[in-house]
Amino acid sequence: MAGTILKLDEIEVFDRGSGIKSIPLVGGGLGAQGIATGMTVFPPGGGIVEHWHNVEESVTVLAGSGTAEMAGEQAPVSQYDATYIPAGVPHRFINTGDSEMRILWVYGGTEVTRTVAATGETFKHLSAEDTTGTGG
Repeated sequence: MAGTILKLDEIEVFDRGSGIKSIPLVGGGLGAQGIATGMTVFPPGGGIVEHWHNVEESVTVLAGSGTAEMAGEQAPVSQYDATYIPAGVPHRFINTGDSEMRILWVYGGTEVTRTVAATGETFKHLSAEDTTGTGG
């Protein structure tokens, strides 16, 4: 099987509301084995609710700056900073800058769920039901 070139303007965008958009890039639908990856775009002031996943996650800031919160601890993040989040660790990202923030996320699996900390509700990541709060 040949590889696939992904053009961002040709990929379905998952609108999270409040100007936040998630863009799935590679996952079960493209034949990836063991990872799912995509981007989330945050407008200035945009953020996601605290949540956790059933698999580990790595997040790299591609553009902009903001705050990463993991297990209640906050740290500033800027372009090219990367985070590692073990499965089950509550986290969130907030754009505290004055320009768009883009993050690249990579999950250690293709069957990813997202549990919203405030409600305990669990959804298949980026499914039609995964609309509580915003973000990746």
